[in-house]
Amino acid sequence: MKTTFVLMLTFLFFGVSMQAQEIIPVSKNEVFVKVSENNSSIKISEEEFKQARADYRQTNAVFLPNITLIHTAMATTNPLMAFGSKLNQEILTQNDFNPALLNNPSQIENYATKLEIQQPLINLDGIYKRKAAKSKMDAMLLKTERTQDYLAFEVEKAYMQLQLAYKAVTVLEKALDAANANKNLAENSFKQGYLQRADVLNVEVRVTEVQNQLQSAKSNVQNASNYLSFLMNDDAFVLYTPTDELTMETFTLENRTVSENRSDIKALKLASNAFEAMNKADKMAFLPTLNAFGSYELYDDQIFQGDANGYLFGAQLSWNIFQGSKRFGKAQKSKSELEQSKLEYKQYVSQSNLELNKAKRAFLDAENKLKLNTLALEQSEESLRIRTNRFKEGLEKTSDLLLAETQYAQKQLEYYQTIFEYNYAQAYLQFLTKE
Repeated sequence: MKTTFVLMLTFLFFGVSMQAQEIIPVSKNEVFVKVSENNSSIKISEEEFKQARADYRQTNAVFLPNITLIHTAMATTNPLMAFGSKLNQEILTQNDFNPALLNNPSQIENYATKLEIQQPLINLDGIYKRKAAKSKMDAMLLKTERTQDYLAFEVEKAYMQLQLAYKAVTVLEKALDAANANKNLAENSFKQGYLQRADVLNVEVRVTEVQNQLQSAKSNVQNASNYLSFLMNDDAFVLYTPTDELTMETFTLENRTVSENRSDIKALKLASNAFEAMNKADKMAFLPTLNAFGSYELYDDQIFQGDANGYLFGAQLSWNIFQGSKRFGKAQKSKSELEQSKLEYKQYVSQSNLELNKAKRAFLDAENKLKLNTLALEQSEESLRIRTNRFKEGLEKTSDLLLAETQYAQKQLEYYQTIFEYNYAQAYLQFLTKE
């Protein structure tokens, strides 16, 4: 009796704490919207895409010029520098050719402003690196899409778990009411001498068992609510109640296949394309590069002045013929990375097909299980009704009634669990076969 009293107090405290907690009704669509707007995984994926896009934009340097503005101020008595500075400033006179002045010049100040432009013309390795960066950027965009698809599937599962948890609470609350009613009947029958004390204790044990199960079910409600809060990136962790009912979804299994247009599979293909482009870039690094250059210069012996000016332009063809064995090693590594990416792509597609076959079997199993559990639920309900009526008339054993009551509650829970499994199998199949 002492143990029963403690459990009743614990159950009462738990129920009061749930009632004191803020309860918010929420629909599946509302969860979808909040997850798409606030989920951290989506935001992280979007930042990864922005990083890949920034890397791609850096490759614009393959086509766009590099422009630099430089202002230099100096003072020197170096013979060569002093003569050259006067020459650049266009202030050289006949006296400056005096050997004494040439060998031992006075200090001269020189201020130079220079606008320098470098324009790539032919850099084949850079072009292929740009293609690799573009493939990587597109792959990251597809990864973001697949992350959104996965979170949509996760919302489906989490919301169904919340629905299932509330169904379990409802079933067990009714079972507890029935158990308490049977307890009252048993106590009255015991007082009238129709039952023994052991029968009453069995009924009390059943009440305690249902109380424990109900407490666990309410904990599952809080766990499911907290997971929804996590998906929505909500730190409040309130108690949610679903506004949508847990019902069977309609679904057709025919023509369900893993498509190569699925975003994650396309992303892997693009990643393989990126490795292929990098391998070509490493091979193109053996070829010469052609770049144009030019500059416009202003010189004066006063700061920020430019009485003398000049320009320079040209082109440079450079060919780094041998760089140790560094380029050979890079080409070999990128080729190996390309082959590895192809193998990973093939393995991923094969694994996806394996998951699809398993999901199809799970769906068919859930469909068959649902039919059987529906029949078992109807049979257990009728059995409980008959035994309850016979117990009230004193024609049924207490143990048989408790068994029927336990079986009916169990079949109800199994029925709703099977609906969850059936709908989950559908959602997972749709996730696997989405294009």
